[in-house]
Amino acid sequence: MRQFILILSLLQLAMILSGCYDRKELEEQAYVITIAVDKTDRDNIFRFTFEIANPEVGSSATTPSTNEPAQEIISVLGTDFLSATSTANSSIAKEITLEQVRVVIVSEKLARSKEFIHLMQSAPSTVDLKLNAQLVISKEKAEEFVRHNSPNLESRPHKYFQYMLDRARETGVIPDAPLVRFFQITEGDADLFVAPYASTVKKPKDSYGDEDSYKAGEIDFHGGNVTQFMGSAVFKEGQMIDSLTGEETRYIHMMDPTFPQQVILSTFVDPLEPEYNIAARVQLDKVKVKIDYKKNQTSTIDVYITTHLNIFAIPSTEDYMKSQKKRKILYDSIQKEILKNGEKLVKKTQEEYKAEPFYWSLHIRKKFLSIKDYEQADWSNKIYPNAHVRLHVKVASLEFGKTLRQSDIGRVRD
Repeated sequence: MRQFILILSLLQLAMILSGCYDRKELEEQAYVITIAVDKTDRDNIFRFTFEIANPEVGSSATTPSTNEPAQEIISVLGTDFLSATSTANSSIAKEITLEQVRVVIVSEKLARSKEFIHLMQSAPSTVDLKLNAQLVISKEKAEEFVRHNSPNLESRPHKYFQYMLDRARETGVIPDAPLVRFFQITEGDADLFVAPYASTVKKPKDSYGDEDSYKAGEIDFHGGNVTQFMGSAVFKEGQMIDSLTGEETRYIHMMDPTFPQQVILSTFVDPLEPEYNIAARVQLDKVKVKIDYKKNQTSTIDVYITTHLNIFAIPSTEDYMKSQKKRKILYDSIQKEILKNGEKLVKKTQEEYKAEPFYWSLHIRKKFLSIKDYEQADWSNKIYPNAHVRLHVKVASLEFGKTLRQSDIGRVRD
């Protein structure tokens, strides 16, 4: 009996230990944090650039005396993510893994080509590549973008992209664009997909505008890292068709009920002193969309946007806090400005794109009994471009932070 129990215990132990047969030590693997893809002169052949992180650099567990680089960047040709990874391993001693990829950067030239959708079809079948990685579109070649990106304050490149994307999304000037969202919207064949727009090539505008009236590369920025994240790239049916400014991207956030973005930072024109702007934090309630669908007639789309504003700065020093009359003017002005800019963007999507980036198609699908009926109604080509869209903007509350009163400039100058 004892022998039987001993044999049984050994068998159970062997079964448990067998789960470690394919284990790999950390030092045996090379962790890719960024993949950049460029179009080449040959059809369906792409240049893949892998940014491989050095886990020992920037880690508190290592001594500061190491002289190793923070990352290694290599480029190879390939037809898809998996074959390119295999080719790259011919010069890297460690096994390349894509489990830690945070960003997939694609050049604008490739994104605007018909080859892009074919390239992306290989992403879900690449086992290690997670679909929560962010898709970013670079104005220049993606390889150049990766090689020119040199953050001075963050030695760990994976942390740089994580922090940079988080900060930009907080201000609303770029969208949240995981790969899974790209496939959801593209396969749905009804809405526009938007991805962050970035560049390391500076071509600043001659005139100064609001802080969000730029696209990547247009900001007159001096010193530090040359990389800029601003605006968004617009995709229709898996192909890039245009790019939007940071301001237009913010209004996409305001009108899309599926975006996790709920708080953005923005500026508005001071109604009493138009040469000044007012800085505010805008908290968005969940956007409500109601669609009155009429077959073979003009449908009506009502979008209800409710905001709560916390005013941070009033450079004109107008006393909106104590004067109820002035606060009413400020309320009305902000509502009109949001309404005007929102209607301008909606008109652009209806007339130029013939489709919308707000994911409103989710709210009309319940009007149909079957997928076939929905597809025949043709949301993107028939319903939305001809629909009557009505935006309803409401500033539910207006607060002034820690400021108790504005300075009296007249008395100061006196």
